[in-house]
Amino acid sequence: MNSASDISILHPLAGVRIVTIALNLPGPACVRRLADFGATVIKVEPPDSLGGDPMRTYASSYYEALHQGIDVLALNLKDTNDRSTFDDLLANADVFITAQRGSALERLQLAGDALSMRFSRLCHIRIVGEEGSEVAGHDLTYLADAGLATPPHMPATLLADLAGAERAVTATFAALRLAQLTGRGQHIVVSLALAARAFAEPMTHGLTSLGGLLAGAHPGYNFYRAGDGWVVLAALEPHFVERVKSASGTKFTAEDLQQFFVQKTIAEWKTWASAHDIPLSVISDPVSA
Repeated sequence: MNSASDISILHPLAGVRIVTIALNLPGPACVRRLADFGATVIKVEPPDSLGGDPMRTYASSYYEALHQGIDVLALNLKDTNDRSTFDDLLANADVFITAQRGSALERLQLAGDALSMRFSRLCHIRIVGEEGSEVAGHDLTYLADAGLATPPHMPATLLADLAGAERAVTATFAALRLAQLTGRGQHIVVSLALAARAFAEPMTHGLTSLGGLLAGAHPGYNFYRAGDGWVVLAALEPHFVERVKSASGTKFTAEDLQQFFVQKTIAEWKTWASAHDIPLSVISDPVSA
């Protein structure tokens, strides 16, 4: 069986031409993956005088990583000459990826019938906040609506954006396959809010909600204080549970395991876990690190 990296090396999207005007994170993260799969990507963003892509200011190193090997053109789509250049790009593209609101795309005649009539074979992957809504939002609001935000702590990553990006990758593959079967471009909408709600389902179904099996109720799936940091134990299956019981000599309760793990350092616990084939990771204590 091929691994994900093997599939990427095979370049299944070689020869596929993608044009994107999606700014910020979800669109660029999506086309980064598509480029890794072999697609040729041209990113069109506003000139610096019109703001460019905000991600370049927010996190320049991340912006550079996402756009490595991708041609970036600065075009003003409201300028006649620039729009002509852009239309030529679309005429030769297989996929068009956007992350603008529907009203903005309509004003540019880049949505619905106006787009499909001019470019009948072009697939349009449209990343939106909430399908059918023009309400403003970003990753944090979608996570909050899905019940995945825990104030005052800010999320450690941009889950809705990156989940939406992966869904847009999947949608691109689906659209290309349907276009191959029908001879016509496909229009698929990817919702960041829906992606966030999908990631909330383990909580919705009680698996990770307060008191849930994977929210502390299972002693084998939890954080435990070590001598100089934390151990992260993930012994769920019966054979892992038995290994922890045998190797620790405990009754496999949270209280017993805490007393057990606090006795040694995280380096010692890494060695212990490796010797017993137990799923365990460690987190250094920032105070003692």
